[in-house]
Amino acid sequence: MRRALGVIVSVCLLLAGSFGHESRAQVEDRILDIQVQGNERIETLTVESYLTVRRNDPFDPDALDQSLRNLFATGLFDDVAIERVGSTLIVRVVENPIINRIAFEGNRRLDDEVLEAEVQLRPRVVFTQARVQAAVTRILELYRRNGRYAASVDPKIIELDQNRVDLVFEIEEGPLTKVAGISFIGNASFSANTLRGVIETKEAAWYRFFSSTDTYDPDRLAFDQELLRRFYLERGYLEFLVVSAIAELTPEGDRFFITFTLEEGPQYTLSSVELESSIPDLPLDALRELITPKSGDVYNATEVEKSIQSLTDRLGQLGYAFAEVDPITELNPDELLVDLIFQINEGPRVYVERIDIVGNVRTLDKVIRREFRLAEGDPYNLALLRRSEQRIRNLGFFETVNVRTARGSAADKIVIQVEVAEQSTGELSFGAGFSTADGPLGDIRLAERNLLGTGQSVSANFTISGRRQDIIVSYTHPYFLNRDLAAGFDLFLSETDYQSESSFDEESVGGTLRAGYPLTENLRHGVRYTLREDEIRNVDNDASVFIQDEEGTSVTSLVGQTFTYDVRDTRFLPSEGYILRLDQDLAGLGGDNRFLRNDVRGDYYYSIFPDVVLNVGAGVGYIHGLGDDVGLSNRFFIGGSSLRGFAFAGIGPRDSDSNDALGGNLYYTGTAEVRFPLGLPDELRIFGRTFVDAGTLTEIDVNGPTLEDSGSLRVAVGFGFSWLSPLGPLAIDLAQAVRKENYDETELFRISFGTRF
Repeated sequence: MRRALGVIVSVCLLLAGSFGHESRAQVEDRILDIQVQGNERIETLTVESYLTVRRNDPFDPDALDQSLRNLFATGLFDDVAIERVGSTLIVRVVENPIINRIAFEGNRRLDDEVLEAEVQLRPRVVFTQARVQAAVTRILELYRRNGRYAASVDPKIIELDQNRVDLVFEIEEGPLTKVAGISFIGNASFSANTLRGVIETKEAAWYRFFSSTDTYDPDRLAFDQELLRRFYLERGYLEFLVVSAIAELTPEGDRFFITFTLEEGPQYTLSSVELESSIPDLPLDALRELITPKSGDVYNATEVEKSIQSLTDRLGQLGYAFAEVDPITELNPDELLVDLIFQINEGPRVYVERIDIVGNVRTLDKVIRREFRLAEGDPYNLALLRRSEQRIRNLGFFETVNVRTARGSAADKIVIQVEVAEQSTGELSFGAGFSTADGPLGDIRLAERNLLGTGQSVSANFTISGRRQDIIVSYTHPYFLNRDLAAGFDLFLSETDYQSESSFDEESVGGTLRAGYPLTENLRHGVRYTLREDEIRNVDNDASVFIQDEEGTSVTSLVGQTFTYDVRDTRFLPSEGYILRLDQDLAGLGGDNRFLRNDVRGDYYYSIFPDVVLNVGAGVGYIHGLGDDVGLSNRFFIGGSSLRGFAFAGIGPRDSDSNDALGGNLYYTGTAEVRFPLGLPDELRIFGRTFVDAGTLTEIDVNGPTLEDSGSLRVAVGFGFSWLSPLGPLAIDLAQAVRKENYDETELFRISFGTRF
């Protein structure tokens, strides 16, 4: 019995010892304390918050490894170490310094403000090597976007007390990285020189000092591939492909060599051109005349696009706002023929959800929005959208206008996105000319076409020459009273020396109130009222008796109107379309003069070949006295810019005794001019012109034996050069009168130039 009891006691003591040992082991495997060492700015509790273990947690290697990663990921520490000392977890940290100041050295091309925005580092931000390297990468990318691929950036770190650093980026900008050569592989149909003229990127040349097209730009290179594709598609190469466009940088980093690899494919000819529609009762016969490609023509993608636009425009006018025109091509590679089908389908019903405008830093949103032919909530219409884009371009306020569409908040909604890049709208222009009658003359024009971003315009013209001094101040509000009503006024003071032409001087002072508004999309109507005082003075003793009789002052009070029909593709250097203008003035509402004057002018533009444009224009004017003779101040004078080859007032009725020009009541003029490239690089923007001008000036209310008025047709031929230089347009005209009267005054040479700020 005692032996059994002893065994039981021994077993119990053994079990008790075993449990005590296990309890001590469990305590030793747990974290009883956490100590953070090395932290100066960062609170201990902040460091502990990034740990995945807490006191009384076991020493789990995976958890401790994750804690180490978390601390490094904060970017607050340059080094972190975690170790176990007994039941204590020791966390040792080395804090990253704080940036005290950021500076840039060596940057002449880019301002500090631009670089600061790019590096995205600021004082009092934690310094890390990763952030500095990212800043260096951003600076280099910024210089590359500005064409400097040889730029280098060396970050310098200046250590300060209290664990602070100054960060200095030492920049070596390097030269602009020019394009030294452009080559093509696979071009059998067109020479490399021809293709170099197609793309926008150019090889470096001395005369491109005003251009950046010879600087490598990857975005421009991508656009060049699209230009090549358009070029070949315009000439029937439907299977054309740009295989690659590789830009190789020299080891010095100062030059690029660009190589385009092409697959031209064969040239296709149109076998048939059809128009089909899935819309019932659509009048296809009326639409077929809008299709310009014909069977037998070489396929031309540009003509196809123009036909699609014309069809879309007409469908919109007919009320089919959602109609879509899809070109379908069926190739016959064996015979190199293509069947073209314009398929008209009812597109999905889509509405304009909103119009977003970006890039207009100065111009107010409403100035752009009022040019839109679409509004939020309207049915989406591609034709109206294109017309809206054209109207925005015609404002002349923007260097580039890009209109895109994006999906709206629902499948039947669309967002119109307008991105513009503003250009200078202030203008300081100087004009110069020379004629055998006037000698040198100068013209100064100060203008702002977008006053305070409102679209309003104000201008002041000053003309000084040996015979004329003019001051004209004008103001125009394009949307007066928040309506499509352009209202404004002109104030003028003019002193003109007609001694060489007609032996008198004239002074005119007055003003005009005017307003204009659209009648249709392309037709505008304008009205005006003018009050003017004219004084004929300093009449020479040997002047014509017809002029001596008019010496003195007269007042003219007139109302007028103008109709303008304009369907040109652009107002600036148009290549297609035409413009018609009718001016009518009625004088007699008070004042001393009573007459009715009509003036009609038309110009037609036609692109014969790409960049070769024919301009045919004509004008006719007639003034009729209402019970009174038409005075000298109100007659027409023709010559100079209105009839090149002849001096101002160089033709028309003239007194044979004094050789004084008397002006006329009836004139007509015509011109035919061809504008063409000169084979120079496109970026120089120099082109030639050749022209024929013809016209006459006749009829006058006075009569006498010394009056010469043949009414014969005068003709002049000539050529000229125009340069749209960075300093403004420069034009030189040389013209020779080939049909004239003996008493006409001719002019061989004219020059004018201008600049813009």
